[in-house]
Amino acid sequence: MATDHIRYDVLARDALRGVLRRVLTDAAAHGLPGEHHFFITFLSKAEGVKLSPRLLAQYPDEMTIILQHQFWDLAVTEDRFEVGLSFGGVPERLVVPFHAIKSFFDPSVQFGLQFEPSDATTETEAPAPKLPAAPAPAAVSAPAAAPAPATAEEPEPPATPSEGAEVVRLDRFRKK
Repeated sequence: MATDHIRYDVLARDALRGVLRRVLTDAAAHGLPGEHHFFITFLSKAEGVKLSPRLLAQYPDEMTIILQHQFWDLAVTEDRFEVGLSFGGVPERLVVPFHAIKSFFDPSVQFGLQFEPSDATTETEAPAPKLPAAPAPAAVSAPAAAPAPATAEEPEPPATPSEGAEVVRLDRFRKK
C-alpha cells in the first residue's frame, strides 16, 4: 500500500473537529437554538482534560455530559472548550480538549460524530490516528451505547434512535 504523505486521515479528523468547534462557538455566542442540545463523550484521563477529583473518581475512563438547560460560561478556543455544569448540586468547571472527544450527538436532529483516539489522547498512550482517507460522511444517525449522562441535576434518558438508525463508523469505508 502506498504511503500517505498528505495524511488525509489527520485532515479529515481535524475538519470534523472543526464542525464541533463551530457548533460550540455558536452556542457560546448565541445559546442553543430551538430544541438543539448536545451529548458529548470524552476520555476523562486524556491530556489536558480538567475535572475535579470527585468527578474523575466517578468517571475514571470516559464521561458523557449534556449541554442543554443548565450550563454556563461556555468558552471555546482553538483546541478545547470549557463549561460550567452542576453535578449533584455542586457546580464544576470542566476543560475538555477537542482531541479528547470520542463522540458528539445532537438528538434533536439525530446528528452525531464519532472520533477515533488521536495523538496525545492520554498521558500514557499516543496511538496513531486511524481514520480512513475516504470521502465518506462521518455523520451518525444515533450514538453508540453511551454511558449514563453525567449531569445529575436533570437526568435525561439517553436518546433512543429511530427505527433503522445505525451508527456509521469511518472504519467501514477504509480500503483494506
